[in-house]
Amino acid sequence: MTTAAHGGTRHGKTHRPLDRSARVFVAGGRGLVGSAVWRHLVREGFTDVVGPGSAHLDLRERRAVFDWFAATRPDVVVLAAARVGGIKANATRPAEFLSDNLRIQVNVLDAALEQGVERLLFLGSSCIYPKFADQPVREEALLTGALEPTNDAYAIAKIAGITQVRAVRRQYGLPWICAMPTNLYGPGDNFHPEHSHVLPSLIRRFHEARETGARRVVNWGTGTPRREFLHVDDLARACLHLLEHYDEDGPVNVGTGTDITVWEAAELVAEVVGYEGAIEWDTAQPDGTPRKLLDVSRLTALGWVPRIGLREGLAETYAWYVAHLGSGVLRH
Repeated sequence: MTTAAHGGTRHGKTHRPLDRSARVFVAGGRGLVGSAVWRHLVREGFTDVVGPGSAHLDLRERRAVFDWFAATRPDVVVLAAARVGGIKANATRPAEFLSDNLRIQVNVLDAALEQGVERLLFLGSSCIYPKFADQPVREEALLTGALEPTNDAYAIAKIAGITQVRAVRRQYGLPWICAMPTNLYGPGDNFHPEHSHVLPSLIRRFHEARETGARRVVNWGTGTPRREFLHVDDLARACLHLLEHYDEDGPVNVGTGTDITVWEAAELVAEVVGYEGAIEWDTAQPDGTPRKLLDVSRLTALGWVPRIGLREGLAETYAWYVAHLGSGVLRH
């Protein structure tokens, strides 16, 4: 494998489809997104998928990351590792979200460049877009307005990752790409009461209320913000599809193209869980961005569409949650 950092600019075309015997490093392979990508790659016939857990490789430690890349020499990298969390975690621990994500990204991207990794997919987040961007949000909205204050540190880190990938494309000619997923959920999610995203948080809250016989559940905010939700297995399919069909400078949105209010999401989760009590809202708590619907026309033009409906996906996710209660697998 040619080392791009030492070998100057290269302008090779993407090989489609990817060689199923290629060594694919899924960074963050134990997390919600990484584990879904790993499962999909194996289903699609990839025979050499690698990715040590954080106990064996801390991606924040630069020397360890460079040594691992030198020893393992992956052909393809999917950078799904990140410190993630819901609105409360982002708002109360912004320094950690900025520092950890910057270090993870810079270390992995720099090490991949040193080893001349030909194909790399960096996964960002829809929070990179301005708080009041026109809806649905097109990829061109990036850096055109102010961010949502409750998660600006995380967003800035992800914007830095996008910028680094684009810089590598310009300077070294490597076909690295970026994808921006919308709000994700699915088996393997984080159900922590303070650090989780909206859907797993609702699943846990309504399940516990049903089990204890609670007569009401109080959720943060007004319930009026609109959110788009994508099953993580659909994202995994999109990742491989992009690696095999996309080689352009700009990021690509990944979502369903439809949204609902958080209130409607809560009612749907309550129905799936079987909770029949009252649903109330603590309007003293923040709502976050009022609406965040992605324009997914760039991705659908490449021939990809989501397959898993929200009700179906929530039922699967809840079944996974119940099956793993008390197992030590749940991050809660």
